[in-house]
Amino acid sequence: MSHSFDLLTAEEIATACAVAKAGYLDHVSDHPAGLEPKLRYPVVQLLEPDRRAPPDAGGNGARLLEVVVLERRTGLVNEVIVDVGSPRVIDWRTVPGVQPPLLIDESGKAIGAMKADPRFVAAVAARGITDMDLVQVDPWPAGNFGLPYDDGRRIVRCIPYQVEDPTDNGYAHPLEGIVGIVDCSSYEVIDVIDSGVVAVPPNSGRYGAADVGPIRDGLRPLEITQPEGPSFVVDGNAVEWLGWTLRFSFNPIEGLVLHQIAYLGRPILDRASIAEMVVPYGAGAATHWWKNAFDVGEWGLGRLTQSLERGCDCLGEIRYADVVLPDEHGGSRVVTNAVCMHEEDFGILWKHVNLWVNDNQVRRNRRFVISFVSTVGNYDYGFFWYFYLDGTIQLEVKLTGILQTGACDQRATEAPDNGSLLAPGLWAPYHQHLFCARLDVTVDGPDNSVEEIDVVGDVGQEFGNAIVTRATLLETERQAQRLANAEISRRWRILNSHAKNALGQPTSYMLVTASPVTLLAQPGSAIAKRAAFATMNLWVTPYHPDERRPAGSHPNQHPGGAGLPEWTAHDRPIVDRPITLWHTFGVSHVPRPEDWPVMPVEYAGFHLRPAGFFDRNPALDLPAHMGDCCEL
Repeated sequence: MSHSFDLLTAEEIATACAVAKAGYLDHVSDHPAGLEPKLRYPVVQLLEPDRRAPPDAGGNGARLLEVVVLERRTGLVNEVIVDVGSPRVIDWRTVPGVQPPLLIDESGKAIGAMKADPRFVAAVAARGITDMDLVQVDPWPAGNFGLPYDDGRRIVRCIPYQVEDPTDNGYAHPLEGIVGIVDCSSYEVIDVIDSGVVAVPPNSGRYGAADVGPIRDGLRPLEITQPEGPSFVVDGNAVEWLGWTLRFSFNPIEGLVLHQIAYLGRPILDRASIAEMVVPYGAGAATHWWKNAFDVGEWGLGRLTQSLERGCDCLGEIRYADVVLPDEHGGSRVVTNAVCMHEEDFGILWKHVNLWVNDNQVRRNRRFVISFVSTVGNYDYGFFWYFYLDGTIQLEVKLTGILQTGACDQRATEAPDNGSLLAPGLWAPYHQHLFCARLDVTVDGPDNSVEEIDVVGDVGQEFGNAIVTRATLLETERQAQRLANAEISRRWRILNSHAKNALGQPTSYMLVTASPVTLLAQPGSAIAKRAAFATMNLWVTPYHPDERRPAGSHPNQHPGGAGLPEWTAHDRPIVDRPITLWHTFGVSHVPRPEDWPVMPVEYAGFHLRPAGFFDRNPALDLPAHMGDCCEL
């Protein structure tokens, strides 16, 4: 039986785009007469059911898709809701003054326009390169800085690198100082900025097995086998694992989305995803100062997801899911093995040796993993959701790939300001990776509240050793804009005042951040306006089906103020009602030589841990023989 959160099919995507195209001339009155509309479909995704609506017993209500329609000539954007079962248009809304995500084909044409521009050819030639086949051009989201060309045109910025051949690592050879600005509607190169010639770094940045010399020996095979199969069951997009149940979907913007997460039938999260991220660079040079990519809203983590390889990205007894994604032209493409599911041993879960009778009790921990990987230009991001036997949920982001680089004096022993030296003549700017998780919480039911918990010393206690917790109920949206504080072990308790544990306390889960990083750009800066979500570690809003992305639905070239700042200006109450938590976390990256030419994984994330959700340790019932662990 079908379900509301089933993965999209190629037929559904084609139907939704065809219905949107057929309705275009009926709804758009100012289309140029006599011209066939030049439509693109940067986003086609499931319109998720409103969680406040009465649940459909079978979970198989109307199948609604949201289609973002871009008319390439005029730049006009429409948001269309299509019932693919009918099929018919349910709703049509024109959205003026916005830019949907960058398109893959327009990026390719922008690269071609750059390579044909005489100003760009001359700037590259000044660095000793005359063969355009040896030039890699990376298109970037343009941002919005109030400059003359921030006038509503759909633009990208382009930066070049030298390559020896298509397999080369171009980031080893940046053509420092050159930036092109391209209008993606006309493919006019608006400007080519050349701030001065810097010698191209000479050293190779290749990192393949054939390029790095003798391969390390002594690494013996490590095999992970489950002769009886895994402990989880996947039925379509529904998963069951040792008390846990969930569903997953996949959309072109956020990528993997988890739904209806419950433990032993008790709800915890209605929805969980990475709803936005921003990567702001902190260098002042002409090639770098403007870099601040919103990799979710401007590119789309889902659109850039990669097929996973058995034995490389995941180990063990694996189950994969293919996903169907829109191709921007009204069709679709299949990404095989886009989602990986498997189990991992995770060491000791609990242990005690009773010294009086020499009784050793140990239980092994294990976690269920569901993950995907997205490659956004030079960086690769792995998003790994973990579910544990004690009721804990964790999100771990694994950051790897290749650094953004610049060229400098090859005799320098230090990088330019705001960066680190990687190799002779090669440096990388300081930067941040800031992720925002959207968590629609349903701890033991739809109505929840949030308390901020600080762990502090009790200065009034006689012996000076007392520790107390200080709990503050967050009552309105403005009060709930919070920063983490490691000095007082700050965390946030999501509670249900209508559900009690055996001690008579509200059942709850605790949000514990592992990477409490916030935006370092100065208040009032362009990036601080556009990425306001990243100025706080926590926001709490009353759930609303239209409030889906923390920087707004169309962050590309947006001047700022959309999303969380706009919504929370109303200062709505957030106690005992359906609520959404927005948690910002990440990495402030000071590059190291060890990060070159490809970066070992850096980690960021958070935990959701039961805190009074259970009456006692929920993992007491594990068999002692798990992992050949025995009672003595």
